[in-house]
Amino acid sequence: MQDNNAYPQLYKLALDRFSCRSYSSDPIERDTLMAVLDVARLAPSACNRQPWQFIIASTDAQRQAILRAYPREWVATAPEFIVACGLHDEAWHRPHDGKDHTDIDVAIAVEHICLAATAVGLATCWICHFDPKVISEEFGLPEGVDPIAIIPIGYPAAGTVAPLKNRKKLDEIVK
Repeated sequence: MQDNNAYPQLYKLALDRFSCRSYSSDPIERDTLMAVLDVARLAPSACNRQPWQFIIASTDAQRQAILRAYPREWVATAPEFIVACGLHDEAWHRPHDGKDHTDIDVAIAVEHICLAATAVGLATCWICHFDPKVISEEFGLPEGVDPIAIIPIGYPAAGTVAPLKNRKKLDEIVK
């Protein structure tokens, strides 16, 4: 951590968040999960449209749908999943070129979820490489509701260690 950082708690939280790929089977308390999701509600969005919807996937059928959409062995270790959906018809579109801000807004909310989860000892991982058609069909998503990310969530498995972050230096990204 940088000694001169003005936001040591936020910096540490961002440093501690990692993409977990091994989860404990310990269940997540419903109140804890809802508190994590409540932070997404506070995320900023273009023109405050909040074009998002989050589906908690915890039943066996929902878990199987996730595994069909993203068939990776490690994913099955997560006790629950959050499917982050974008509502394109509710999103702000930039008037100059029509750019749809749904994905940007949902990404901000998802990262709020990931940081909130880290703050309460849970771990997460962004999954964007999945078959959205499987998710849409299995979860009965209506037209206009687009699955954007799947977030496995749970307590990290015993012995799980966050890898060292390989990030560019500040002077490489700030011009």
